[in-house]
Amino acid sequence: MRTTERPSKVRYWVIFFAVTLSIVTYIDRVALSLSRKQVAADLHLTDAQMGLVFGAFALSYALFEIPSGWMGDKWGPRRVLMRIVIWWSAFTALTGMTWNFISLYVTQLFFGAGEAGCFPNITRAFSNWLPQSERVRSQGIIWLSARWGGAFTPLLVGFLFRFLTWRQAFGCFGLLGVAWAISFYLWFRDDPRDKAGVNQGELDLLRHNVRSGGHGSVPWGKFASSKTVWLLCGQYFALSFPWYFLITWAPTFIDERFHVDVNKSMWLKTLPLLLGGLGSFFSGLISAPLTRLTGSIRTTRKILGCVGFVGASACLVIATMMHEPFVGVLAIGFSSFCNDLVMPTSWGTVMDVAGGYSGTLSGTMNMMGNLGGALYGPAAGLVLTYSNHDWNAVLLMGAAVYLTGFFMWLAIDPVTPIDRDELPQHA
Repeated sequence: MRTTERPSKVRYWVIFFAVTLSIVTYIDRVALSLSRKQVAADLHLTDAQMGLVFGAFALSYALFEIPSGWMGDKWGPRRVLMRIVIWWSAFTALTGMTWNFISLYVTQLFFGAGEAGCFPNITRAFSNWLPQSERVRSQGIIWLSARWGGAFTPLLVGFLFRFLTWRQAFGCFGLLGVAWAISFYLWFRDDPRDKAGVNQGELDLLRHNVRSGGHGSVPWGKFASSKTVWLLCGQYFALSFPWYFLITWAPTFIDERFHVDVNKSMWLKTLPLLLGGLGSFFSGLISAPLTRLTGSIRTTRKILGCVGFVGASACLVIATMMHEPFVGVLAIGFSSFCNDLVMPTSWGTVMDVAGGYSGTLSGTMNMMGNLGGALYGPAAGLVLTYSNHDWNAVLLMGAAVYLTGFFMWLAIDPVTPIDRDELPQHA
């Protein structure tokens, strides 16, 4: 029975835990790339071996997205997130204990397998705890946190390296994750009805949500035959492939194209991720007002998806024409901003169309995105090789892939549930 009681706000603590985990995730993810020189020198590794190490993380991260998302759907994000965060935190700490290429490679494989469960299970938790009207905005907040966590990690790593060795620093990063996992497990409940402080007014907001474990077997047949699933995975591949430029080749691009001093280079390298985070936040912020204006969630999501992909593509084309360092990197930064307009929209769509299977479907989508990311590094390397080291060719490759995402969003139905018997439809 519905009540007129003012809803409590316990659900906002779920967003807080998601935000802090997003920050920890990106700190752990980029720490190795930032300490590459120290690690390679200490373990006597070549650039080719370090490239394989980075690839180990991307490979296992992609392959374990679906299993990790499925576990969240079946057993609930509380147990699954606690276990996987402790798992990857352990291997983050163990990275500081490696002694050669093989030990580092294996450690990164297990680290990537653990971290794969993060965002699908956050999405599963949001599906349990947040009403539909707050989901895209909440996704915007966590992706802002993730991007800015990555943007400011160079400053954190630089600070720690003044006092600690790279081995000791990885031990500290591992402790961050363990502290989060324990705190989350003690506070969180999969079902909001089991959490003290949640009143009937807040439960009424969540009455259409499908609880973890509240469904049968995953409808793989429906997934495979759904145009929405294929388009969601395709557009996320198109979104992630060019974005990996920012965390792979962008620092080299900035150094080789603009030849700026070290201090200016450091700040230029933070700009794209900073603007990307703002794109995620803006997407979440504008979603509800835009829906009131258009009168349709479907139209709002299509607008954000299409504008994001076209804008990201256009900004990369503009960047090829710029030769002043700040203006050139700013153009790439606005491409990142437009890229991240699509991020909360994509994850919010998954929650609505998948319902009780949101962990599994978000894992599937994120797997495709990270496979795209894993392919970007080698693809960019080949383009540089065969274009006589022409960075414009690399940027135009990304622009072309972004443009395919625009056409996919024209065809996506971002609101109709895949399992229509289980979930209500939205306009």
